[in-house]
Parts: sequence; C-alpha cells; structure tokens
Amino acid sequence: MLTETESQERILRLQGMLRSKGIQAALFILPIDVYYFSGTRQNAVLWIPADGQPILLVRKSLSRAREESPIADIRSFPSSKEFAAVFSEDHSCIGMTFDAVPVQQHTYYTRALPGHHFVDISMVLRELRSVKSPFELEQLRLSADKLASVLAEVPHFLKAGMRELDLSAELEYRLRKAGHEGYIRMRAFNQELFYGIAASSGGLNGGFFDGPVTGKGLSSASPHGASYDAIQVNQPVLIDYPGVFNGYIADMTRMFVVGRLDQELQRAFDVATDIQEMVRQAMKPGVICEDLFLSAASMAEHAGLGSYFMGMPGEQAKFVGHGVGLELDELPVLAKGFSMLLQANQVIAVEPKFVIPGKGVIGIENTFVVTAEGGVRLSDLPDDIVFLEP
Repeated sequence: MLTETESQERILRLQGMLRSKGIQAALFILPIDVYYFSGTRQNAVLWIPADGQPILLVRKSLSRAREESPIADIRSFPSSKEFAAVFSEDHSCIGMTFDAVPVQQHTYYTRALPGHHFVDISMVLRELRSVKSPFELEQLRLSADKLASVLAEVPHFLKAGMRELDLSAELEYRLRKAGHEGYIRMRAFNQELFYGIAASSGGLNGGFFDGPVTGKGLSSASPHGASYDAIQVNQPVLIDYPGVFNGYIADMTRMFVVGRLDQELQRAFDVATDIQEMVRQAMKPGVICEDLFLSAASMAEHAGLGSYFMGMPGEQAKFVGHGVGLELDELPVLAKGFSMLLQANQVIAVEPKFVIPGKGVIGIENTFVVTAEGGVRLSDLPDDIVFLEP
C-alpha cells in the first residue's frame, strides 16, 4: 500500500515540474495515473495544484478510496454544475495527459471548467514516473523474483506435442497462484496484451503488437500470444511474460528446447546475450537512449543477423529496450530517434531477439535498473537456454 510519505514525495516532485513550466495545476483522469499519486485505483479523478493540497474526487467506491489512499482531501465526485466550485479560478492553466485522454473526456472537463484551458503534460508525467523511488524498486524486485520462480518451473511441464496454448495455460495458472494480478497495463493507443507470449512455430507470425515477437494467437480477433500449434522436437520455445505484483511489472524472456537447437539459432542466441551485456554495461546516467539501440543494431548487423534483429524481416521493432513500472511501455525507450538521457533508477527491460524465417524465434530479456555502475539486474534466473529430453 502506498504510504503517505511516498505519495507526498511524488506530488511534490510533480508540483515542482508544474511550476517550472508555468502550469498552475494538473487534472489526472487515467486510473493508473491517479493510482500513482493517490494509491487507490477506484473510479476517481485527481486534482493537484502547483501549490497546495491535492483533491481526490471519487465516483465509486468512496469508502474504499478513503481506506486505501493517504490523500487527506477525498470527496464524492460533484455534479457537473458544482464541479467548477471545487477549484480556484486562479488555476487558469491546467495540465492533462493528452496521450491517454479521449476527446470526449477532454470536452467534458473543458465545459465543466469554463475560463480554464488545458495543456499537455504527458511527457512531464512520464518522465516523472520513469525514475523509480526505493519503494518502487522494491516492488519491481518482488515482481521479478516471483516471475523468475515460476519460469524456473517450466522444465517440469513443457513437453513436445503439447500446444502452445496448453503451455501458456499451465504457466499462467502458476503465475496466478503466485499472485500475478493479470492486468498488463499499456499506455500506447491500440496496444493490448493478454498475460504474455508462449510461442514456438507461432512466433514466426507477424502481428500488430509493437514488439519483436507477436505469436499467432487464437483468432484474427486475438492475433497475439499462444496458438493451437503443437510444440515440436528441436524447435525453440520462447516464453516472454511480464510479472505483475502489487501493480508493478517486471519483464523477462527465457528459451527452451525439447531436443537440439539449430546452430544458426544458437549463434543468434549468443549474439543476443552479447547485446544484452553490452547494453547492461552501458546503462549509466547521461547515456543517450538511441546510442544503445544503434550499438545493438550494429552488433546484430556485424554478426550477419541484422535483417532478423527485433522481428520478422520488414516488420522489425525499432527498439531494444523499454521502460517498465506500473505500465509495460514506460519511458525510457532504447530506440532509434529517442534522444532522452538515461537517469539513475530508471528501470528498463532489455530484450534483444531474432526472428529467423523457417527456423524460429530466439532471444533473451531481463529487467535492469540504471545505476552509475551500469544496469543492475532484478532477478538471478540464469539466461541459458534450457534443453529438455524428447
């Protein structure tokens, strides 16, 4: 549960950023943004002035919000006629996260607060949330440890002949019993994810998901993740799952093979682990995100695997790492064109992967914390491919 001190520190950091930009207040309506500051994911909006105390306005459940949140001023959501009276007329410039606010909602609040105007603070919030507090780092370590403990059980139930769907169902059952919350929150518009990916032959399918491996899925309405395909002997099996515990997401990928692995795939895996180690060593404050992606892509190209790096040829993802926290696609992104400088205590899932048509998918992923000494890994599950007897 979010402590009062943690909540206040987050709010104070935001207020300082608002003042520096001449913004007099912020209004948050996306549930995960409200949760970040208030500690409750009830149906509510959160008002944070650049100076003064925040107000949490709750539609449902007011009683639970008061139990969960350390915010002092928690009220019932007012009627539209009474809404403007809650706020000071001095707050004419209000920040809102336009990246996650539907036009209909923006219109509603514009009408409810006449005389005020809204400006976009999406990047302000995302940059703020990208730097994790000690409390958040502890939650992320917990998520990584629990995820690793379940991934370590895979050799006990992975068999040749079982469907990708059966493999994912067994894994998800164990994750759920461990306390996995199920929600894989993503901020990007039109991105969605159910649990994760368990893919063998299905991993060779392209797809909408903005990642290197999509999976075939179960239908054209759900073209992502495990399929009905049976896992074959000597075929690589990629398991890429986020662990979500207490709201926080750690992301990991491990490889399994029943039988033997094609030598080209083994070489690609070795290159992937070399790329991961290069990125890990370079994950220090002040490093430019794009430079890490370009270095990773150069290593893949030098190995003769550039056209397979980070996805199907012609459909490759343009990143090698992504921030994680309360959402799977947080800042920073180790991507082409992303010039942000790394900061200490940002948390990044690094996932160099290759998709080689006719052979399979291969790669690795771990979650790291940016430090002055380079990336610090959040779990100690070995990276090695796990080979099983047919």
